[in-house]
Amino acid sequence: MLKRVYDGSVDYMQIMDEKGNVDQILIPKELDDNKILDMYKWMSFARALDAKALSLQRQGRAVTYAPLVGEEATQIGSALAMGPNDFFVPNFRQHGVFLVRGLPLDAFFVYWKGYEEGSTIGKGVNAVPYIVPVATQMPHAAGIAFAQKYRNTGSTVVAYVGDGGTSEGNFYEAINFAGVMKAPLVSIIENNGWAISEPRSKQSITSTLAQKAIAAGIPAIQVDGNDVLAVYKATKDAITNSKNGPTVIECLTYRMSMHTTADDPTKYRSDADVDAWKARDPILRVRMYLNNKGLWDDSKESAMADAQLKQIDDAVEKAEAFKADPKSMFENLYSYMPDILKEEMDDAVAAGFWQQ
Repeated sequence: MLKRVYDGSVDYMQIMDEKGNVDQILIPKELDDNKILDMYKWMSFARALDAKALSLQRQGRAVTYAPLVGEEATQIGSALAMGPNDFFVPNFRQHGVFLVRGLPLDAFFVYWKGYEEGSTIGKGVNAVPYIVPVATQMPHAAGIAFAQKYRNTGSTVVAYVGDGGTSEGNFYEAINFAGVMKAPLVSIIENNGWAISEPRSKQSITSTLAQKAIAAGIPAIQVDGNDVLAVYKATKDAITNSKNGPTVIECLTYRMSMHTTADDPTKYRSDADVDAWKARDPILRVRMYLNNKGLWDDSKESAMADAQLKQIDDAVEKAEAFKADPKSMFENLYSYMPDILKEEMDDAVAAGFWQQ
């Protein structure tokens, strides 16, 4: 006997295309033109923040940095879909999410100057610090999501992982656990085409990365990750449904810059590939939509850019005036300090090691 016991499929969603045209059937009712304008401002702010951080790194005023340019829609759309009590777990590139969720700009720059204090996330942001080791954030996210269910908080956890991260065991273990426990976890695959120099085609031969959720028995969708409206809707729907369990969202986007400032993408990809994706720029398509509606023009663009740059420059000035406390490398490791670490800190303080 031979019979089929399972058929799996993954839907793809796009609401705003590359020319700024909108599918009126799919667009969420709450996304009026004012909210779309807000999305545009947030995405522009994220790109301006990114450009400043990259500039500081090139000047030797910041540490190795991971640019986000090209991925603004995936980050801003998902961040705006979260509620105030929802929680998010980043990797090392979610600068736009932190921006929307209220991380102080000076703390952002303090972190990228290499100071531990920048990783101290204040109340209300509802996040863990940046997590650099690939996919290790996913089990953390699943655990936090299970805690929300156990405590009946009604909060959802939104976690971010790159296309390369989906090849790690941590990714599958996290979504499998969340599926079994019906934990309120939304896993966003920020598929930007590259895991450093490794192309998506060598990460997995699957037609989509979203379909990896099928093995965990949980729903998944693939969206145009450069379409802020589609990302918003997919995330909002997943959060609404999270009371029933987790969802995986694959956002198809593109890393238009380097993996980090330690990387040279010209060694492994062509300018033609990058140029093709520039035509799908997530900010450009929203600008076209707003222009066509008569809601935006060059003067408004200039005023917005000046105001955002002023906020960024003020934050940089504050961050560069920051004086680090070397004890923070000991104090921010654990919820309580083990005796052996306390002994090391006391010895270091007594020796004045940071004054050498």
